[in-house]
Order: sequence, then structure tokens, then C-alpha cells
Amino acid sequence: MSELKSQGQETPKSGLWGGRFEKEMDRDVLEFSSSLDLDRRLWRADLAGSVAHARMLGRQSIISQTEAEQIISGLQQIGREIEAGLTSGREPFSSQAEDIHSEIERKLRELIGPVAGKLHTARSRNDQVATAFRMTLCEGSLAIDHDLKRLQKWILQKANDETETILPGLTHFQHAQPVSLAHHLLSYFWMLDRDRERLTDFRTRAMILPLGSAALAGTSFPVDREQVARELGFSGICENSLDGVSDRDFVIEFLAASSMVMMHLSRWCEELIIWSAPEHGFVELDETMTTGSSIMPQKKNPDIAELIRGRTGRAYGALMGALTMMKSLPLSYNRDLQEDKFHAFQGLDVVVSSLRVFCPMLETADFNRERMAESLRGDFSNATDLADDLARKGLPFREAHEVVGKVVRFCLKEALTLEDLSLEQLKPFHPLIDETSRTVLSHDGVMRARTSRGGTAPSAVLAQIERARQKL
Repeated sequence: MSELKSQGQETPKSGLWGGRFEKEMDRDVLEFSSSLDLDRRLWRADLAGSVAHARMLGRQSIISQTEAEQIISGLQQIGREIEAGLTSGREPFSSQAEDIHSEIERKLRELIGPVAGKLHTARSRNDQVATAFRMTLCEGSLAIDHDLKRLQKWILQKANDETETILPGLTHFQHAQPVSLAHHLLSYFWMLDRDRERLTDFRTRAMILPLGSAALAGTSFPVDREQVARELGFSGICENSLDGVSDRDFVIEFLAASSMVMMHLSRWCEELIIWSAPEHGFVELDETMTTGSSIMPQKKNPDIAELIRGRTGRAYGALMGALTMMKSLPLSYNRDLQEDKFHAFQGLDVVVSSLRVFCPMLETADFNRERMAESLRGDFSNATDLADDLARKGLPFREAHEVVGKVVRFCLKEALTLEDLSLEQLKPFHPLIDETSRTVLSHDGVMRARTSRGGTAPSAVLAQIERARQKL
């Protein structure tokens, strides 16, 4: 027997389904099975769904119009009371509630009496919950989309100012070829654009109405599901009632899209962390977005970027949790699905909170153009252009590659930079090397030469910015 029972406290009634049972639910069982702490977030969507359902019941003469209006009025009053309670800091929900849906029905019964029981005609908690959950997740995805668009706008503005700013482009974390800061930032624009497309795709499939599926087999009442779908903003209805109550693909799809958002933020944070180190000094993060050390007075730590990088694991964990929850679940509804909100809201919250601090962290960052350009000196990221010059003069590229490799080895042995070699030093490596070969070796010239679509030359980047603006 639980401690609460031994203290003589009354065990709560068995919610919406007590008629079949003689014994009251064990308090520990109630506490274990309650989902109010998670699904309380569905209250607005649940009320909207119930209002639409009640209105449909009235129009279809499943209940009288007077009863429908009484139910709708009661639900609207409950919404105002919940809002007022949350605004004032007063807990609007009973701690004894099994979930938000039964809690709202309890409130409605207290407010309007037995007619409240008619609201549940032609529906089950299974399709009721799925409807509210889809609406809430879609709303959350729009909040993410808003901040992703904010980042994209910042990128376009910043890129427009930095087409001439040059820095090392890396492969294998080694200097490869020079690129512009604008080009580097724009790579994230397209990552975020794919994120937004995935979230749009998610909403397309998520906004299919399950209400009307009832428990699993549909209903014998003459419901008008299309009317409810239109009122709630759904684009269609679930065509199979079994699928309607048991489908959680939309949760997994949302979490997969959210995980990719966090992956992109994590990659960006990694670069900001590296770029802010003294060895690089490419960026200075604002003091409002950094922390200090409890022992080392000089420290300025990129903790926020590190936390976002670390919390990416939470998004991944939520995705794996949802996938595992669905593994081997038979049709149709199973109580395992109650866990869906734990995983979905964990993923939603980590993305929303991360974007809330990432946006201002980036917007207040100060990029050091001089340090970026300085870091290119003597890094041989201009070597490919010398090979390209020989290839243009007719030498097979593979031979040109070998020739330039020998030039680089010579420079390394003699502690020289490629761009500072004289024609006399270069000429012995191949007879096709001439004065024009030396002109291709400036890092700025190397960057400007990449004029192909999608390249890093200022002209190509400006064209890319224009395409990005049109996409946005």
C-alpha cells in the first residue's frame, strides 16, 4: 500500500472510465500514468478542437444547437480562466488530473453540468489527443521557422558587406583555398533553408485531421470531419481510422528536422568557438554572450556556443526515444504513445531555446577582417591556381599538380612563401612558367578567380545573394 493510502488520504476517482471498475485507482499508479505535466501544453489546441467538434455536433444535429452553444460558451470561459491563472501565476489545473483533456472536461462539467458529457459524443481521447498534439507541434515548428528566417536575413545582410573579406577555406581542417567571409556565411543560409523546407514538409503531413477516427474504428454518428478540418486549419483528414489514432510519424519527422537544425547550429558553434580562440582571432563574441572563469581572471569563454553544441545531444536523444517508442507497436492505440509528448517537447524546447540565444550571439559578434587575411600568408592555399595556370597552357593537370607539389616542397625547405617567389626561382620547375604565372598567386586574386556559379568570387557571391533573397 502506498504511503498516501496509509495516511488515510482519499484515492481519486477513475477519471472518465470508472463505470467498469469497482476499485479506485492506486495513487502511485495514477501518479505514474498521469501526463498532465507534459500535455498541459496542449490546452489551447484541445479547447480549439473541442469547440470545433461541438459546433460540428450541433450542425449535424447529433446534439441540439442549444447544447452545442452551451458547450462552446463553457469551453471559451474555461480558456479565459486558464489564461488568467497562468498570467497571474496561479495553477489552473488540478494536481489529481490524469491529463489535460480529462481536466478540461472536468472543468466543463463543473461549469455547465451534465450537458458537458455530450461533448465526447463521436470522439475518443485517442483522436482528441492526436488532433491537439498535431496542432501544437505545428505551432512550435512555426516558432522555429521564424528564428531560422531571422538568421537567414542576418546572413544576407552580413554577406552583402563581406564579399571582399578573405579568409582560409578548409578541408580536413587544413588551409585549402581562400574564400570570402560572405561565401562562408552563405553556406549556412542554404543549410537553414533546407531546415525550413523540412519543417514545411513536416507541417504538410502533420496537418491531416485524425479527429473522427474515434477510438480506432471510426464512429456511427453522422459526423462532418471535413467541416472540423476546415475550422481548425487542417489540409485534409486521415483516411484510415486505425492509422489516424496510432500514427506518430509526424512526431518522428518533426524530431528528425529539429535534430538537423541542431546539427547545423552545432557545426556553426564549433566554428565560432575555434574562430574566437587567440590562435585564430577571427571573431570576438560579445560579453553579453560569453562567461568568465572562477579562477582565471583573463578568461572569456564561448560557453553559450558550447552549450548549444552540447544540447544537440538532447535533440538526437529525443529522436531516438521516439523511434524506439514506436518500434514494434501493434495497431492501433497503445499507452506507449503517451511518451510521444516527452520526446517531442524535449526536441522542440531545445531548438527554440538554442535559437533564442544563438541569434543574438551571432548578431553581436565582431569579425576581424585583418586577422582572417593575415592567416593566409604563406599557407599555400594559392597552389592550385599555379597548377591551373599550367593546365591552361596545355600541361595535363596531373603533371601540373606534380610540378607545383615540388614548388611547395622547395618553399617548405627554404622557409619561403609561394606568393613571394620570383620568376627566377619558379622558372626551373617547368618551362611553361612565366610572368603571368606569378600574377595568379595573390590570395585575393585566387578568391576573385572563382567566378563559376556557386563560387567564392565577389561577382558570383553577389549573384548567390540575389538568388538567396528571392528564395527567402
